[in-house]
Amino acid sequence: MPEESGTPRHVAIIMDGNGRWATNKGWPRLVGHRKGAERVKAIVRASSDLGIRYLTVYAFSTENWKRSTEEVLGLMKLFARYIQREAEALSKENVRMCFIGDRTRLDPKLQELMAWIETRTANNTRLTFTIAINYGGRDELVRAARGLAERVAAGDLQPEDIDEATLDGALDTAHVPAPDLVIRTSGETRVSNFLLWQAAYAEYEFSPVLWPDFTPEVLAEILSRFSGRDRRYGGVKK
Repeated sequence: MPEESGTPRHVAIIMDGNGRWATNKGWPRLVGHRKGAERVKAIVRASSDLGIRYLTVYAFSTENWKRSTEEVLGLMKLFARYIQREAEALSKENVRMCFIGDRTRLDPKLQELMAWIETRTANNTRLTFTIAINYGGRDELVRAARGLAERVAAGDLQPEDIDEATLDGALDTAHVPAPDLVIRTSGETRVSNFLLWQAAYAEYEFSPVLWPDFTPEVLAEILSRFSGRDRRYGGVKK
């Protein structure tokens, strides 16, 4: 179980507001996404300095395919460029990079880049940085249930042996602990199919700041508020 107070070990962020940020300035939405990618770099570098051990960001949901072809293709190119440009810096800064989500719909070259940087940074220990691409909490649960059903059908697992820990281990996030804190930027107050199982006891913070304007200072303020919360996990106030 996560720590009750102090700095959260695992922070998850729904990075919302890139498109609005650009539109407000009269620029194309992709400009906002590029600015958002720069913000990711700043937050990754600040996170370990603030005591965070695990950082997970929601970059592209299973529902985001509904956006224009131009925006989707632009985002995919942006993901690939980010991996290529940040590989050396992440290695030097001892940051491990991982991905969650269904990769099968992604371009094979992007899948190769994702696997390459995961391997390259696998032994890094300062911060585990996870990016959710083509990720949806419901889709993840369906894929996990299907995988467990296949194990049962193969005789490798008995139905009565399936418990919370078994399901947890079948999820994309088996490599990280449950998030202590989930942040959503841009003022929206919904979870948008993000870490539905994992965030059962997470604290939530809904920030009005658009993601391109979300600075390490804003993150530090949120962490300060988190440290004062009483996390009871269904128990009574101490």
